[in-house]
Amino acid sequence: MIYLTRRADFSASHYYHNPAFSPEENARVFGKCANLNGHGHNYTLEVTVKGDVDATTGFVVDLKDLKTLMEREVIGAMDHRHLNKEVPEFKDLIPTTENLAIVIWNRLEPRLKIARLHRVRVYEAEDLFADFYGEA
Repeated sequence: MIYLTRRADFSASHYYHNPAFSPEENARVFGKCANLNGHGHNYTLEVTVKGDVDATTGFVVDLKDLKTLMEREVIGAMDHRHLNKEVPEFKDLIPTTENLAIVIWNRLEPRLKIARLHRVRVYEAEDLFADFYGEA
């Protein structure tokens, strides 16, 4: 079994807001992230796939194809976007780093045909990260 990781960067804005909370509770729980005007982050995305090496191509997956998939499903949909307002999954989901990793997994996993998705890692500029391995 071989593991391959491809990395990409994107920037997006968001805010944290739970409609079940009062404005005061949102401010207490989420701090500055509760500002409904939002704020931005620079993210690094790492997508790790796993599989066996094909004897004829020498690939687990063609990394060009993985890059194209990541650009279509994640970068094109999220780069320079307001996650709460422009990414459908975050209409009713708080766009935390953890939820972002899960949403990205759900966008990529069903579209991989040869290799299997092993890990989605999302880093913020502050070096926080969330790993998702598909066991939600």
